[in-house]
Amino acid sequence: MALLLPLLSACASAEKLTIGLMPAPEAIVKGLLKGAATDQRPISELPGGGMLYVTDRVPSEKVGGSFYESVRGGTLRAGEAKVAVQNPDLTWDEMRRDALIKKKGGAIDLRVTAVEEFGLLETPALPGAPPVDTPGGPAAGKLAEEINARLALSPDKDVFIFIHGFRVNFENPVLVGAELWHFLGYQGAFISYSWPATTKVTAYVGDIETAMATARNLRELIAFIETSTKAERIHIIAHSAGTRLAVRAMDQVALINRHATGSSPRLGNKIENVILIGSDIDRDAFIASIADGLLTAQRHLVIYGSSKDSALRASRAITGHGRLGSMFSGTDLSDPMNGLFRNNPERISYIDVTGVEGVDDGLGHSYFRSSPWVSSDILMKLAYRLYPEERGLVRDTATGIMSFPADYIERMSVIRTAKRNAPGRRTSPYSGIKAQSTPPR
Repeated sequence: MALLLPLLSACASAEKLTIGLMPAPEAIVKGLLKGAATDQRPISELPGGGMLYVTDRVPSEKVGGSFYESVRGGTLRAGEAKVAVQNPDLTWDEMRRDALIKKKGGAIDLRVTAVEEFGLLETPALPGAPPVDTPGGPAAGKLAEEINARLALSPDKDVFIFIHGFRVNFENPVLVGAELWHFLGYQGAFISYSWPATTKVTAYVGDIETAMATARNLRELIAFIETSTKAERIHIIAHSAGTRLAVRAMDQVALINRHATGSSPRLGNKIENVILIGSDIDRDAFIASIADGLLTAQRHLVIYGSSKDSALRASRAITGHGRLGSMFSGTDLSDPMNGLFRNNPERISYIDVTGVEGVDDGLGHSYFRSSPWVSSDILMKLAYRLYPEERGLVRDTATGIMSFPADYIERMSVIRTAKRNAPGRRTSPYSGIKAQSTPPR
């Protein structure tokens, strides 16, 4: 039981329906995301009216608790959640100014006050059904309408999907998604994907199985966004056990495409970035996914790892196997891992965050929120699709692993002066910053 304790406390408290606002990312402080968080409307008035969510949880009938239970529903549901703070008149712009004082980040509590469910996204799951199913019905039409309405307000037509980790309730990913979308300046459309993780302290094994079981639903959501909305790119940000869900869905995308005929539409053609944070995936299982074509499922796969992640150390003790989100030692990079990061820089990046400011807060597992450096790097990747070196990171030539240098802030700051219209790159609408080109797939 002692080995379980760090892991069981790794994610947000299951009982707490609020979260404290994360510290302001350094990219915000330095003005590199100047379009972010400068809205004069009250925080409860998110663009479009609230945070979009998709879940395969069962709706709750309890009064005063979570809006959805930690029970597998099997079918996708979509809706919109209302987000508020303790001061209903506080604007996003005022919150930004408070958040710039990093120590005050957690002093502003976010909470979900209401949800409007659009209904079931009807998806056939019968034997013999086509390998690529897309949701249909009135709820699907409403979800597409809401996504397109948000895309119409944005110069870039990107859809972002956030996937949470182990032992959190329905509200947690909605609130974290609201934070990330806020600091992105409400670009594109943001969807919080809330899979039915449980809230029991002994639920680790069950949650892992649930994450794997719900991957098909994520794949269907991706297919729906690609075919039924005006999205041009899809980005997936997954944390902890949620990375299993994301990778399994990408596995399915790769395998479906491998066996598709020439006339079949390619699934996942709009998937730009898949970002894995604190990934609780067996390293050997990850290598098997690579062998099955995982790198063909998205344009860029980004992995963040830390040797200070206590939750993943506990997971290794429980499972007996190394975790993808734990940093690699020299022996870990032997065959078949050796050369993967070094030889495929346009398709995969592994980023070492060990030692970065704020990474070891708490159990060192939710550093994408606690570290202003890591959150900056993620947001810069999502906003501008820059390669790691263009975001201020440095590469180890022997392993290909990226890291944050001591002068990261200075390096990141000079990105603003990046040359416009560099050969082979699309000009970003943001401050002349270069955007990542699309490598062949």
